[in-house]
Amino acid sequence: MISQLADSTKRDAAAQSLMKLGTDAVPALMEALQTQDLSLLLIYQHVLARISSAQPQLTKALASAHPVIRGRIIEIFGISKDKALIPVLLDALKSEYFTVRSKALLALAAIGDERTVPDLLPLLKDPEDEVRIAACAAIGKFRDPSTFDEITNVLLDDLKIEVRQAAAKALGETKHPAAIPFLMEALRDSFWWYEKEQAVSVLLTAIENMGETVVEPLIDALADKEGTVRKFAAMILSKLGDIRAIEELGMALYDLHHEVGEAAAEALTKFGSQAVDILIESLSHPLRRQFVSMRLLHWENSRCAGCACSD
Repeated sequence: MISQLADSTKRDAAAQSLMKLGTDAVPALMEALQTQDLSLLLIYQHVLARISSAQPQLTKALASAHPVIRGRIIEIFGISKDKALIPVLLDALKSEYFTVRSKALLALAAIGDERTVPDLLPLLKDPEDEVRIAACAAIGKFRDPSTFDEITNVLLDDLKIEVRQAAAKALGETKHPAAIPFLMEALRDSFWWYEKEQAVSVLLTAIENMGETVVEPLIDALADKEGTVRKFAAMILSKLGDIRAIEELGMALYDLHHEVGEAAAEALTKFGSQAVDILIESLSHPLRRQFVSMRLLHWENSRCAGCACSD
């Protein structure tokens, strides 16, 4: 029956039969967790998650199984979302294996009992990068503003950019207005963008995810003393497309930082006819004429693409 789980035409019937067997099917399914085929692994895990009588055997295996298998068992607990397993998962947070600790964090987040949050917070300081990354993701799922300060400590102070990225993503996905000041503070931190053009994209996306609530802070950032911050603010405003930014972006066209002016021009073209007068007016400025005219031409070509109009 387990082998039939690999056949899409027989899978549902095999899964139902295994679940009816209950406890008797558990040892063979647990052995199947050793598979290298990750697509099959997920199927095995979902079947085990639906056999409630499997929990005692799975819990016992956490004490002696290979660390990889322990992690896969913990993922099963996250799939089942059974709050009765919370004590087991809290104990797994203390495991000597970092893979087990990281899986336990994500499983607890999947269960979603906010009473576990205080137990998750210390893992933001775990010595292993993977655990700190998982802690950011797990804690962020609760969207609890009282945790934002501690996630921000990671966002601003962690030595690894990958961990900081996890913190930024976690805050951005909360879409909570209370996260905005922290994300904007990170935008002003040169660690994020100095020689890190690829890495900073995660932070910019996180800020963009905040939606219209971040428009005013971004408009304020157009006056920041650091040109790179002004450029990124214009780039994010371009994607948000909020008309409140048009006037300030118009002023940013004349920024002494050439890249800021270009970013502002690019952003204004996204507003179409609402900003075209501002762009045309800037054509009289010798330092702006070339890149503004190019963007106006591109905008006009895009607007008329597929159009039968004569002009």
